[in-house]
Amino acid sequence: MTTPSKVRTRFAPSPTGFLHIGGARTALFNWLFARHHGGVFVLRIEDTDEVRSTHESVDAILDSLRWLGIPWDEGPETLEKDRGPYAPYFQMKRIDSYRAFARKLLQEGRAYPCYCTKEELDAMRRLAQLEKRPPRYDGRCRDLTDEKRREFEAAGKKAVLRFRMPDEGTTAVPDLIRGNVQFENALLQDFVIMKASEVPTYNFACVIDDHAMEISHVIRGDEHLSNTPSQLQLYAALGFEPPAFAHLSMILGPDGAKLSKRHGATSVLEYRDQGYYPKALRNYLALLGWATSESQELFEEEELFRKFSIEGCQKSPASFDPAKLLWMDGEYLRKLPAPELLAAARPFLEKAGLWGKPGLEQVAALEREKYKLLSDVPKLLDFFFKDSLDWTDKAQKLVAADGPRALLGELAAELSRLPSFAAKPLEEAIRGFCAARSLKTSQVFHPLRAAVSGRTEGPSLFEMLAALGREKVIARLRQAAATPGPLAR
Repeated sequence: MTTPSKVRTRFAPSPTGFLHIGGARTALFNWLFARHHGGVFVLRIEDTDEVRSTHESVDAILDSLRWLGIPWDEGPETLEKDRGPYAPYFQMKRIDSYRAFARKLLQEGRAYPCYCTKEELDAMRRLAQLEKRPPRYDGRCRDLTDEKRREFEAAGKKAVLRFRMPDEGTTAVPDLIRGNVQFENALLQDFVIMKASEVPTYNFACVIDDHAMEISHVIRGDEHLSNTPSQLQLYAALGFEPPAFAHLSMILGPDGAKLSKRHGATSVLEYRDQGYYPKALRNYLALLGWATSESQELFEEEELFRKFSIEGCQKSPASFDPAKLLWMDGEYLRKLPAPELLAAARPFLEKAGLWGKPGLEQVAALEREKYKLLSDVPKLLDFFFKDSLDWTDKAQKLVAADGPRALLGELAAELSRLPSFAAKPLEEAIRGFCAARSLKTSQVFHPLRAAVSGRTEGPSLFEMLAALGREKVIARLRQAAATPGPLAR
């Protein structure tokens, strides 16, 4: 593949909902490709769907990309503010440009007004289905006389503008991933470029904008491959040099079906709210349809920039594996220094009322090996700071019998006399307590953990006791020893 000296890629979402995993993968690949070649990554909002486009969706897209750590070099900063030399980056603010090019095509006979109603178009589709033909517009308005057009307009019929496609031959799509893909022109249709409202359609507006913004590479999902021959014909009709195209493989769920909500979260912000670490999700998305020759899985950011290539993109569908993503998230979290981990988990810690608690950094390090999500951090640490414990059923059973209660009371008395409450002296004292009573360590360690934490699993027992501190440990042991029946949850 030869690459132009000036690489400019773009991500051009339609703001009709949240940014989903497929769109995030497309944005990521465009960003990585631009960074790899020292180029420019453009964000453009294709908001020409007058019914479904919303400001809330624009905000969600911007928030999703910022959270994922995919910064754009040019594009909207907010709904009102753009950054870059080709502004505006909202298509609805570029209407005059589309209308001017539409008039040019109309004057040159490359486009024509079409007055067909929805009912007529539906009838064409039904007839095509009955005759087992591909459903396509039959071109009946191609050669209307001026008189017939005036008649339609006098009757109040609104016209769309259709682009006149060639009737014969093929249109070749040179695709950087799939090779040369041929389309029979006879199977393509004269497609609408301007709606009756004089708002452009996707196929028309993106061609005008990609040319105007000097986009060198269009990297997008394979659902757009069927649009590309129509767009290439537009490029030719307008005298524009087309960009290079690369169509990314589809993303499937673990069951082999197209990724959807039934496979779990599909919105990027859902993953944020569940506690995924953005760099881990970004790393995982990079592996959906792309791989290095050595099948590397974990990357530093600079490595991704250096190693990403279109040649590594695969034609076959990618499979989204939630279990692998969760594993990768844990791998990232375990490598984070405690201050960075806490900063990343701050929203969840604040919600749990733990942010800013003294000793939080110390106890966060104790559970490092167990974090899979940022939302796990407060769940695993909250017992260090609570006045009353949330007991698990297993923990309650461990200390419910008279034997363990009596031992806990004795242990409280012994630990209260320790000159040092550090981990090593605690271990020596508790093991000595077990030996003096001819008890297995498990007979003491397990109820001790349950009594002071309300759970049966957690960090290293003696490190945990030291972090809790003498006052809290003794108080919890005494409370467990003195409370008859089930402990308060």
